[in-house]
Amino acid sequence: MDAREMKIKAAAAALEYVEDGMRLGIGTGSTAEEFVRLLAEKVAAGFRIEGVPTSERTARLCLELGVSLKSLDELPELDLTIDGADEVDGQLRLIKGGGGALLREKIVAAASKRMIVIADETKVVDVLGAFKLPIEVNPFGQVATRIAIEKVASRLGLSGDITVRQSHDGAFLTDGGHLILDASFGRIPDADALAGELNAIPGVVEHGLFIGIASLAIIAGPQGARTLTAS
Repeated sequence: MDAREMKIKAAAAALEYVEDGMRLGIGTGSTAEEFVRLLAEKVAAGFRIEGVPTSERTARLCLELGVSLKSLDELPELDLTIDGADEVDGQLRLIKGGGGALLREKIVAAASKRMIVIADETKVVDVLGAFKLPIEVNPFGQVATRIAIEKVASRLGLSGDITVRQSHDGAFLTDGGHLILDASFGRIPDADALAGELNAIPGVVEHGLFIGIASLAIIAGPQGARTLTAS
């Protein structure tokens, strides 16, 4: 089973949790896109949902495939969000934001009664941090913000390069017009402490540590899909 097949397996298992008539947060990324394609097939067959996308990219795919969308202002309380992750540990703490949509992803997930993560087994880790931690920052004062992040990291025993994410035509901008700093911290022994410290930095708009948000993860591997709950 290749990587895409595993993503499809996870997406198909997550679709079993979606009920007719739900208000659904729809995530961003390659695994979430497989979920959208499967969801669109059910919608075409008469299944009814109202979706709130977590990115412009997801919105375009949903509209292309005929999945009905609303804004979060129109549907401020959601039943369920299904989204991918770049890393997930045994406590269902996540690193997200590899696609640059972490702010909207976190807002949508927080507005939902439940969040289900879909991922392949390569995303499961004992300790978060092998994946670079995305930190969304305001362009104003970005150097001062990066220095503040470096100081926080040092206090927590973390080090590594913190670089501005680039696109093909310059600095990458999120849907909200912000920059992404990718922090190569390596292992993050105390993700909860780091999340709290980053939240206190004024120039940090949001960070990719999702803690206490996911209620279930569906992990796909060569033998099929399994569920992961916080241990």
